[in-house]
Amino acid sequence: FPMDLRPQGPEIIRTWLFDTVVRSKFEHGGLPWGATTINGWVLDPDRKKMSKSKGNVVTPMNLLEQYGTDAIRYWAASGRPGVDTALDEGQMKIGRKLAMKLLNVTKFVLSFDAATAGAVTAPLDVAMLDRLATVVDEASRGFEDFDYARALERTEEFFWWFCDDYVELVKGRAYAADGSAVGALREALNVMQRLFAPFLPFVTEEVWDWWQDGSIHAQPWPTLTASGGGQLTLESTCDVLGRVRRAKTEAKTSQRTVVARMVLTAPSEVLDAVALAQGDLVAAGSIEVIETVVGAELSVAVELAPPEMAPTA
Repeated sequence: FPMDLRPQGPEIIRTWLFDTVVRSKFEHGGLPWGATTINGWVLDPDRKKMSKSKGNVVTPMNLLEQYGTDAIRYWAASGRPGVDTALDEGQMKIGRKLAMKLLNVTKFVLSFDAATAGAVTAPLDVAMLDRLATVVDEASRGFEDFDYARALERTEEFFWWFCDDYVELVKGRAYAADGSAVGALREALNVMQRLFAPFLPFVTEEVWDWWQDGSIHAQPWPTLTASGGGQLTLESTCDVLGRVRRAKTEAKTSQRTVVARMVLTAPSEVLDAVALAQGDLVAAGSIEVIETVVGAELSVAVELAPPEMAPTA
């Protein structure tokens, strides 16, 4: 095919698309492209088609100035092919927040000396990269199927989990210059920046330039091979940490409040899995004592220390 893909709007299917296919058939004896994608309409906030006659057309300049180009592109990429997409400043705000978070997490990861990065061996770190490998595969399939919104959705879902859970679990080891933690953080950052590059081209170019040579948009699409194992440790540890956080929230106390005693009840295989990451769990949850009980289902009982025992900054 002379071209592989032609994207176009729904209003020109029977004119430009049909006419070009017919002309190519009779003049060249074949199809002009390998595939065609049809985008939906951009609707106003009331989900009505924009029209000059209705006076509801919104030009993007003010939005670009207010939220930034990456945020507008994020909103646009959230609309799947063939699906009408309403103008949604809420989505643009999320896109801007995502771009800012990528800046901040890059600063955090690069604050650790690159010389301390080593082989990724800790079960928690290995499992995180395995989960990221799955995201790379799903994002790749999304682009192959022209479902770029799915690629963005899966990448973004992993990214927020990475920031909210994984980083909190391993930051203690990273500050202690643990080679596995620092190595895993840097490898994950490298992959995530390239996954986001098609959607957030300006912020990814900026953060890539902080530690890599050349443009991120000239880099190959990321590949990551899962090594297997550690998922039970990762999932169970994140689950327990989430329950500890919830207990603190329900007690209306700071997340930095010390847990004087935590009783973890779970099947023996889960207790063994969490034990492999107990140091990370203790540091992230500010837990002094962990007691374990073998039980049919996972449950967490938390005894909070008095506020005056909170760790100092």
